[in-house]
Amino acid sequence: MAFDKKLLEIVACPVCKGKLEYQKEDQKLICKADKLAYPIEDGIPVLLENRAEEYQEQA
Repeated sequence: MAFDKKLLEIVACPVCKGKLEYQKEDQKLICKADKLAYPIEDGIPVLLENRAEEYQEQA
């Protein structure tokens, strides 16, 4: 199941309530402010702080 990009308009980072960015190749939602990546499983974002991974931008 594919992630519906329209969800980006209504979802927010559960930590800082900031905007999330969709990373298609890794199927994750990224919060650049907190440097966290949230997984997308079966097209559904898992926005739980304990499921987030550290995110480092690639140069």
